[in-house]
Amino acid sequence: MTRKTSTIPKAPVARILMNAGAKRVSADAVDTFADVINDIAMKIAEQSSKIAKHSGRKTVQEGDIKIAAK
Repeated sequence: MTRKTSTIPKAPVARILMNAGAKRVSADAVDTFADVINDIAMKIAEQSSKIAKHSGRKTVQEGDIKIAAK
């Protein structure tokens, strides 16, 4: 299976899983979780950008991200 390159570092992703209660985490699990987080983040970023443009702004603001994440 070909993995796409994630923009999220793997060590913090593994740490999130460990802090959530996992005793051990496989490399494949870290890669998959990083891909999922990256996909969710991209959707929120795209929606935030649309909200800012709709509001007549070029700058994405905190509120745009909060609305997009809902």
